[in-house]
Amino acid sequence: MYKYGKALIVLSAAMICFALGYYQKQTSFSQVPPQVGQFIYCEKSLSSNKDVLNVYLTESSMAEPLLERLCSNPIVRRQFGNVQLTVGQNDYDTFRYINHGVSDLALVKSNVVEAFGANEIYGYETLAMHNNYSAYFIALREKPELTREYLIGKRLGILDYPSSRSGHTAPKTVMQSLGLSENNVTLLYYSSHEELRRALSAGEVDVIASYWSKADEEQLSKNYITALVNNVSGMRWYLRMQTRNTDLRCALQQIIESATAQSDKTYYQRIQILDRCNEEG
Repeated sequence: MYKYGKALIVLSAAMICFALGYYQKQTSFSQVPPQVGQFIYCEKSLSSNKDVLNVYLTESSMAEPLLERLCSNPIVRRQFGNVQLTVGQNDYDTFRYINHGVSDLALVKSNVVEAFGANEIYGYETLAMHNNYSAYFIALREKPELTREYLIGKRLGILDYPSSRSGHTAPKTVMQSLGLSENNVTLLYYSSHEELRRALSAGEVDVIASYWSKADEEQLSKNYITALVNNVSGMRWYLRMQTRNTDLRCALQQIIESATAQSDKTYYQRIQILDRCNEEG
């Protein structure tokens, strides 16, 4: 049973601000659109056990390799009847699954878990973490300037995710500091960092706000990026450990390390396992 009494104490102003940030275009909570995350399961039931291992990701490229390893792992098969893996599509999905402690395993940013107090309320503990990173303005043919004169009249591509610091919070903070708004900068919203890059290459926007990776050098120039903020909190893997299920914890460490090693994104290949299990588990 969840610790509802403690939840009321831990629930912070940060969580409220985060939730309201997403709902700012809504006139009431009753108008929030339904959850639209993508669900995938093991092809066949793992056992007659009715318990389901609930997994939540915001990175779609990790879904298939992770599910494959979860469904074939002997510890997972022993303890669960199936795996439900949800690929979140927006901040409402993350709010629902993390704030309400629905997910047993989650790949999200640490600021989300901390804002909701989910680590205190539901016992989410960090299994592994990916590197922190920097946020940039990225252009196609010129180096962006962090000045009012440069940005006025520009078409700026950002993420439609208030929880994204590199793709949403950082660029809006820069605009605010320069006295800019949507009255003098055209903000165009996109659903992913990949969509931002497509829009920039297609000429739909003049500048995008995002991270920079080595893979970007194939289609963009590092000479045309300008740092907005450094040391942005990276992605982390969380396990809801309401019981001391060490067999599952150790199995998930191995699964995560194996799945990320096969990722086609360099960022996810670099991972630090915390409190690694010994050979005896």
